Parts: sequence; structure tokens; C-alpha cells
Amino acid sequence: MLLVLAGTWVPAQTTTDLPPNPEAPPASETSLEDLNFRGGDAAMPPFADSVVDVNSGFRRALLSKGMALRLISQNQYAQNVLRAPAAADQQVFVGDRPFGAALAHLILTSDLRQLGLHHAQLHVSGVWNWASWEPAGPKAFELWSLNLYKEFGRDRVEMKVGYNSNELEFVGMQVGGSTASGVQGVYAVLPYEVGMAFFPLTAPQLNVLVHGPAHTYVKSGLQRSLDPGGGPATEARNHSGLRFDPKGDKMLLLDEAGYRRASSATGGETWFRAGYLHNSTLYTDVANGKMEPGNHAAFALMDYQLRKPDPLKPWQGLYIGGSAMTAASKFNPYDRYFEARLYQMAPFRKRPGDVASILSTYTEHSKYFTDALVAKGNTVWRNSASVTGSYNVHLAPGNYLSAGLSYIHGPAITPRVDDTLTFAASYSVFF
Repeated sequence: MLLVLAGTWVPAQTTTDLPPNPEAPPASETSLEDLNFRGGDAAMPPFADSVVDVNSGFRRALLSKGMALRLISQNQYAQNVLRAPAAADQQVFVGDRPFGAALAHLILTSDLRQLGLHHAQLHVSGVWNWASWEPAGPKAFELWSLNLYKEFGRDRVEMKVGYNSNELEFVGMQVGGSTASGVQGVYAVLPYEVGMAFFPLTAPQLNVLVHGPAHTYVKSGLQRSLDPGGGPATEARNHSGLRFDPKGDKMLLLDEAGYRRASSATGGETWFRAGYLHNSTLYTDVANGKMEPGNHAAFALMDYQLRKPDPLKPWQGLYIGGSAMTAASKFNPYDRYFEARLYQMAPFRKRPGDVASILSTYTEHSKYFTDALVAKGNTVWRNSASVTGSYNVHLAPGNYLSAGLSYIHGPAITPRVDDTLTFAASYSVFF
């Protein structure tokens, strides 16, 4: 029954000039966009914005069978420009020495028309992920998604069940709401500390989204937790991603409620969301050294469109946003996170697909963890602050280049290393 009822939602997009998450009518059964990623807090670029022509014989042949195939590749580089690279065995943060990462993500979707289903989708994908520094990884070659979705009640209720990462389903940390521009800047790790699945890792889950009146919504999820040791530990125990219930990994509950109004000719975009995560998996309580359940986190985020220069393209313009997150101090080394952001969609008239952003963050480190490190003779930073400026260039259909600089005060919890100025670049291609 769950397999038949599974499902989620993401509004359709039809041109490269459309916003990441427009509030549009559901795509028709013959629309290629109906086969794009659906149901998340973030969206992938439309198929019209890809290297492979949306009207090519390859696309049309697959669409005639109710299917679509997409490949995403990305390469990243980061380096601190204020000092010489650290030795390989002394690296403590991304960019401490030249850092590189790469991924390839192959996605197959089907609208299940052969089964007579409507407003449904099968989403299957695998991922290869590599990072030059394992703590920033993990290195993986595994399943990323194997899930079904179904919409009910004229798309008022949406469900998704199967294997997936909740990184794109809850919280909404991507700048501008798109995976193409969301690689900019910095982001909070607190939801991942509490066990939420993040790319390239997957976990079995069931998510339910209910649309309320006046642009309100409620979303709840059940997910098998990732390993308390983090990404590398999860990958070490589950190389294929297919293990349903690794010993010790229990249930993570996710709840989010919000108000989301898309930009239009009569009003700007407004998106408020808040939620709570609770994990029944045993984590080490640093306060007493025991393994205990009850790890948790809470979050609240807001994005608001300040100005809209072109009524015909209402999603373009200046946005402001903020984030506040908290996690259980006795279980997690990072326990508070605050962010302020200012970003411009289409900063230049002739660059409608570009995004410019400035982000400022402040992160507090758990007193339990830092006190324990000091007691062992280590030096620590009790908190960290950063300012990041970045620009994301839409070079050509399906091609995005993002570059930025981050000044970070307290780049690692331990040891107490000097401030950094990190240059980071990312090149993404959507086929």
C-alpha cells in the first residue's frame, strides 16, 4: 500500500528563465518537466536548462515511454589563501590544503503511465562521489534514490516512500531554492549531526506533505537515521546504500511547517519554515559518557523578496533571508547556528540566470565538547563566524560556475588555528 501511495511535489518549470520553485499548475502527463525532481524544499533546473536539447530525439523517445534520463556532474575546489598549505596529516578544515571534490549523479525517472497511475513518479539514481579529504566526503559509489511518489486530492497531499536524502526535502538551505545556485556560500551542519540523510548518502524514509490554505503547508517524515559517527562511518557500514536497517541506526522524526508564496506580478516571494528533528538512535552523551537516545535539533528560516524590478519576470530581484538552528549540546559539537543572507536573482539585465549572494554566519561550539578538549590539553575555538561573497554564473544551458571568498574566524573547533580567507569554486553541468 505504501508503494502505491508514495509521493511528493515540486512545481513544473518550462524555460531556463524561470525561478527555481515557481508556483505553477501541475505539468501535464506528456510534459517532460513532470519527470523532474519533485517534492523537495529545493528544485533542480528544468530540463530546458540542460546540455541535451529538450526537443532532441533522445528526449522525445524516452518521453514517449513516460521516462527521462539525466546526468549531473560537479567539480569543486577550495583553498585558504592566507597561509601555506598544511601537511596532509595536520589538515583540520576544508581548504587547509588544496581541496578537490567531484561527483557524477545519474537519474532515471518514470511517470508510471504503463501502470495507469496519474500524478505519480518512480525516481531511481546512483552516485559516484569523491573528495580529497575524507572528513569532507565521504567517498562513495552507491544508490542515492529508489522511491515512489503519488499526489492526492488535486495535489493537496503528497507522499514519497523509498530511499532518498532528506537534504533536499526539509529545511531548505539552498540559496535561491535551487540545486544549481545552492552550492554558494556556507551552510549549517546541525541537521546532519542529528542524523538527517545528506548527499551522497541515502536512507529509507516516508515523507508526507499537506498543503493548507493561503500558501501554508505541513510536512512530516520518518527516516532511518544515518550512523551517529557521520558520513564516513555511514559509508563504511553501508557501501551500497541498500542496507535497510544497519544495527544501531534507529528512527529519525522530521517535522516542518511553513508559509510559501511564490513571486508573481502582484507580490514578491515569501517563505517561512520552521521544524524539529528527533532521533531515537543512541549517541554518546559527552556530559556523562553514556550512550543515550534523544538527539534533537530545531530550525527556523525566512526568505523574503525585497524588490522586483521586472513584473514580467517577478522572481528576479533582491532577496533577504535568515536562519536560526539549535541542536542538543551534549550530543553534538556544533550546537547553535545563525545566518543572515542577501542575494540577487539576475543581478544584471543581460544575465538573467546569474545569482549573487553575501552571507554572514555565526556558529557556537558545544561547551561539553570544548571543555572536554581543553581538559585533554587541546586548544579550541568556542565559536566561529564567517562572511562569504559569491557569484554564480549561468554560462550556457546546463552549465553553472560558482566562485566565492569566505573570511572565517575560527575555522575549526580544534586546534585553535588562525583565521582564513578561503577561495572556493564549483562547476556544475546538467545533461
